[in-house]
Amino acid sequence: MAQAFVNSKIQPGKVVVFIKPTCPYSRRAQELLSHLPFKQGLLEFVDITAHGDTNEIQDYLQQLTGARTVPRVFIGQECIGGCNELVNMHAKGELLTRLQQIGALQ
Repeated sequence: MAQAFVNSKIQPGKVVVFIKPTCPYSRRAQELLSHLPFKQGLLEFVDITAHGDTNEIQDYLQQLTGARTVPRVFIGQECIGGCNELVNMHAKGELLTRLQQIGALQ
């Protein structure tokens, strides 16, 4: 069930961030991405604690991405890592380029 849930969220052309609302790194990733001009429906934050299978979701994220920590940031179908990777991409100017490439920005 966790695998199907995670896979249903990850889509080409969309940015999906798996978060825990109490995690400061998740909040930082949300803050950074929320200030960018995404097209309607192409940025989604998924609270993994809102489901009864949080551990199973994190176990599957570990299988899929090599880490079970949050946030896990997917640009299209590729996981770019967590908050630090997201912030570094943004600082280097690579984040906007990637988001434009997948057509997620207005």
